[in-house]
Amino acid sequence: MFARPGRVVLTTLGTLLGVAAFVTVLGLTATASGQISSRFTALAATEVTVEDSPDKHDANDVGFPADAERRLTALNGVQAAGIFWQPSITGNEDAALVSARPPSLGSEEGEPLTIMAASPGFLKAARAQVKSGRLYDNFHEESKQQVALLGKAAATRLGIDRVDVQPAIFIGDKPFTVIGIINDVQRQPDILLSVIVPNTTAMRAWGNPGSGNGSNVKALIETRLGAAQLVARQAAPALRPDQPERFKVIAPPDPKQLKQQVNTDLESLFLALAVICLIIGAVGIANTTLIAVLERTAEIGLRRSLGARRLHIAFQFLCESATLGLLGGLVGTSIGVMTVVGVAIAREWTAILEPATVLPAPLIGAVTGLLAGFYPAWRASRIEPVEALRR
Repeated sequence: MFARPGRVVLTTLGTLLGVAAFVTVLGLTATASGQISSRFTALAATEVTVEDSPDKHDANDVGFPADAERRLTALNGVQAAGIFWQPSITGNEDAALVSARPPSLGSEEGEPLTIMAASPGFLKAARAQVKSGRLYDNFHEESKQQVALLGKAAATRLGIDRVDVQPAIFIGDKPFTVIGIINDVQRQPDILLSVIVPNTTAMRAWGNPGSGNGSNVKALIETRLGAAQLVARQAAPALRPDQPERFKVIAPPDPKQLKQQVNTDLESLFLALAVICLIIGAVGIANTTLIAVLERTAEIGLRRSLGARRLHIAFQFLCESATLGLLGGLVGTSIGVMTVVGVAIAREWTAILEPATVLPAPLIGAVTGLLAGFYPAWRASRIEPVEALRR
């Protein structure tokens, strides 16, 4: 080994990379998993959606009660909640013609935009932000005001960029006063492409949602962090204690389960790469050790003639291959630890290195070298001293 240091370096390279990948993967997985809870998006973790399923019941029967918003916000852990749906205008619930000027008699003018009916609580749960004007509130809802909000994309298409002059739009032939332009939302991005009107106003103008008159009513709920699972279980009975099964409640995944799934996926993927590197390293050690056996045939024959047994010869080559693997494991472990610490420092994370992972890592290299040396050691032990000394 000391006579050929270059060969030793190249031989241990595969094991070095395999062990380094092993330590790095497990270390980075543990470090990253410590950040999942804090980096896990609070928006996704606090959003619950409730959908009505009229296909199982009378299609004209709206499952949500009139005080649905009040019932949902009364649940422990709910920050905001509201209902929304798309009314059907002239038989089309996907889009309606919206114009910033009165339509001409008998003509169809305007932009095809989505109309959304929503309660004030929905806007709060969606975290809508206005760049001009204001959001409508419970007063507009209760008094069925002919007001509307425009998403910024819809406002651009209608040529409206300010509301201080109280611009009006026409949805079909019905006028609405624009009181606000929504510049951004953190949930339900379709709002930015829509015209939003109060829920009660939409029902007075186009009728209640039901068969042939708009899409199913849905509820958007924003919960406190960690309360989503509880709210999801309580939402349907709170809305309709008599028929809770008619609602489909969509809750976010449990952060703990998501964390475990991420850990499992990462470990499975990168450990496979580490195993491949170890196999490559083992093949390299086996190849080099076998070449060493062929080059040292005379030496083996001399030792056998001086009394060394087959076991002694095999043990010598097994020790050499295990030592090569151990050297690669030690260097690879050091590189893996430095990589984990370096990444954690660069990302401002807290480095997490399990002793049960780091400390046995050099032994993995040694075992890899030991296994790789079995065949060359067996070949060396089968060399007869007389034939070896003839060469």
